[in-house]
Amino acid sequence: MPPRTDPPRSRGLVLGRIADAPVVLTPSWAIAAVVLTIVFAPTVRFYAPGQTGVIYGVSFAFVVLLFGSVFLHEVSHALVARARGQHVTELAITVWGGHTAFTGSLRRPRDAFWVAVVGPLTNLVLAGGFWFLFELRTGTVLVWLLCYAAAVSNAFVGLFNLIPGLPLDGGQMLAAAVWAATGSQDRGTVVAGYVGRVVAVGSVLAVIAVPLAQGGSVEPFLVIWAVFIGMFLWSGASGAIRSGRARARLAHLDVSTFVHPAATVPADGTVADTAAAGRGAGAWAVVIVDGTGRPVGVVDPANAAQVPADRLTTTSVWAVAHRLPLEALLRSTSAGPDLVAGVVAAAPGTSVVPVVDETGTVVGVVLVREVLAAVRGTSA
Repeated sequence: MPPRTDPPRSRGLVLGRIADAPVVLTPSWAIAAVVLTIVFAPTVRFYAPGQTGVIYGVSFAFVVLLFGSVFLHEVSHALVARARGQHVTELAITVWGGHTAFTGSLRRPRDAFWVAVVGPLTNLVLAGGFWFLFELRTGTVLVWLLCYAAAVSNAFVGLFNLIPGLPLDGGQMLAAAVWAATGSQDRGTVVAGYVGRVVAVGSVLAVIAVPLAQGGSVEPFLVIWAVFIGMFLWSGASGAIRSGRARARLAHLDVSTFVHPAATVPADGTVADTAAAGRGAGAWAVVIVDGTGRPVGVVDPANAAQVPADRLTTTSVWAVAHRLPLEALLRSTSAGPDLVAGVVAAAPGTSVVPVVDETGTVVGVVLVREVLAAVRGTSA
C-alpha cells in the first residue's frame, strides 16, 4: 500500500489541534462575522436603543456563540470519525460555518451514519441548553436575547443539517441508509447527491415563495444569501454525484486490464542494453531494476533515441532514465482502491508504474493516464 498523504490544508490561522488535526480559522470567516454582526445589530438595537457600542458588542458576541456552536458541531464529527477509524486531517472554520476533512474509508453504513448524525445532534443539544438558560431569565435582557438567539440558531443549524441531501449531514445519513439497503456505498452517495440538488434549488425557491404565499414581500438580502447557500449546496451535491460514480467505476478496475509488456535492465546497464531488451520483449517500457530485482527507474525513449550509435555501449542507462518514486509500484493483484491509490501516489513522479508478481519480478507496466482516464470515465 502507498503511504498515506493528507490533502492540502485550508489556509488560515491554526488555533490548535483536536483529534490530532489542526483547527484552522480561515480568512473567509471574517466575512461571515462582519455580515452577521451587521444583520443581528438591529435586533439588539431594539432592546438597547442609543447604545451603539453595546449594540455591536452584543451582536458580535452572538456571532461568536454561533460559530462556537458550529465549531463544536465539527469537533463531534472529528471525534466520532476518529473513533470509527478515519484519520481527521483538519477542522476549518469558514464563511459557511465550518467543515471537517477526513481520509480513510468507513467500513459499515452505521459508522457513516453516526459520524454524520452527531453534528446536528450537538447543535440540538446546545439549542436545548441555551433555551434552558433563556427560561431562567437571569441577568439583563441582552443576556436573555443572546441565549434566545443562540437557542434558535442552533435549532436551525441542527434541523437544517438533518435535511437528507448532500453535502448536508442529513445527506450523509441518507447515503448510509441507501448503502445499508442496497449494499452499495457508491449508490448511496449518488442518490443523496441528487436529493442534495433538489434541496439546493428548494432552499432558494423557499426564500422567495414563502413570503409571497403569506402576502408579504421578498427580502432581497435573504434572496442573495439563499442563492449563495444554494450554489454551495449544488456544488457539494454535484461533487458527491461525481465522486460516487467515480468510486463505482473504480470498484471494477483491475490491474490486469491496464498492464502492458515491459523489459528490464540492470541498474549498471547501458543504453545498448535497453535497446536490445526493448526489442526482444516488444515492450512498452524498459524498467531499471536493482540487484534485488526491485524497480528503481524507467528509461525515457526520447532521451535514449538521441544517444549516438557509437556511444550506446558506453552510455549509462541512467543518462536516459528517471528514477521512480519509492511508492511507484503495483502488485499483480492490485485492484479497485488499491490500484488507483498506487497510481495516484506515483503520478507526480512518473507516467508509468511497474507491476510486480508475488516474487517481486517485474511483469509489466501500467500507464498512469489510462488508469486516471478510467476513473474519470473518459478515454486516455
